[in-house]
Amino acid sequence: MIGYVTLGTNDLELGARFYDALAAELGTSRMMEWPGAIAWGTPGGSAGIGLTKPFDGAAATVGNGVMVALEAKSRDQVDRLHAVALAHGGSCEGPPGTRGGGFYAAYFRDPDGNKLNAFLMEQADVA
Repeated sequence: MIGYVTLGTNDLELGARFYDALAAELGTSRMMEWPGAIAWGTPGGSAGIGLTKPFDGAAATVGNGVMVALEAKSRDQVDRLHAVALAHGGSCEGPPGTRGGGFYAAYFRDPDGNKLNAFLMEQADVA
């Protein structure tokens, strides 16, 4: 249902390094670039993510309660995405771990403060 998500940035070069690293771990890369913006994803694939300087020229700000979730293929990949984020200027918002109901996730922010998570939905244990 979602085609892509766009997040604002005040430093496209710094943000690009952050998202290039996450995209590489997810097996994708830059899909489109134009002055002031970059998009990552696979044409015809699942939802992509874009990073852009705001069109109105004002400073980019973080949306309170807004978060982008990146679907991982394994717990190990969730762990790696969290580590990659922190190694590329991100900050931890919750280390990798089980959150209940078969949901394994790690939370982090990009260098501009946008909140993301990496997650895996596993078969929930049923008693």
